[in-house]
Amino acid sequence: MDWFVVAPGLVVLLFFVAVLAAFIDSIAGGGGLLTVPALLAAGLSPAQVLATNKLQSVGGSFSASLYFVRRKAVDLRQQWLNILLTFVGAVVGTITIQHLKADILRQVLPLLLIGIGLWFLFMPKLGEVDKVARLEGVAYACVGGGCVGFYDGFFGPGAGSFYALGFVTLAGFNLAKATAHAKVLNFTSNFASLLFFMMGGKVVWGLGAIMLIGAVCGARLGARLVLSRGQKLIRPMVVVVSMVMSAKLLWDSHGAALMHSIGL
Repeated sequence: MDWFVVAPGLVVLLFFVAVLAAFIDSIAGGGGLLTVPALLAAGLSPAQVLATNKLQSVGGSFSASLYFVRRKAVDLRQQWLNILLTFVGAVVGTITIQHLKADILRQVLPLLLIGIGLWFLFMPKLGEVDKVARLEGVAYACVGGGCVGFYDGFFGPGAGSFYALGFVTLAGFNLAKATAHAKVLNFTSNFASLLFFMMGGKVVWGLGAIMLIGAVCGARLGARLVLSRGQKLIRPMVVVVSMVMSAKLLWDSHGAALMHSIGL
């Protein structure tokens, strides 16, 4: 079993990448935008990257979730159905991705993320206060938990933003409350996916554990800012992260063709 794979200097660098990624992820989602390219650049195989990234993501999302639960920003007893269907959705998504290609989703996702960013940018009152829920109970758990959980297990980037958007637009939560609840579901889907990656033996445990420690530190700091700064911090972070993720995904899909077309 390979415990580290990369040189000690890269391990230290990846630790700090995990700190920054988890900090961003706990506020607006999108931490994988940093960790996945960093792991690929370090020389891990794509399968090792996905598996190891899920391990460190579990650390960050658990740290933030625990902070929100202890601060009573989230009541787990009220979220058990959302958690259950998120777990089921993530398991199904993780199994499905092993048999299908995610090419179509990769093309559509940047447009969805741009839409989220613009929505928060041009609707300044969105998530300012709690509102009447449009979906509750099983209906919300299927859509806001199961469907987004499936997406997180199947593909992943931006899942935290989708969880938060669901809580704001469908459950009627204010933005800070939605972000706190989104972390709990994000941890659930990360954990479900990790279980299946562990079975495949692709996790680089030593490196993943070091990054997990970094993610715990970064996520705790970000979670504190969510509760202290609220939507003044979250809204601009969601807009920026959504746009950056969109640009990154578009470049990954079309960058080579663009450079070729202009003769570079």
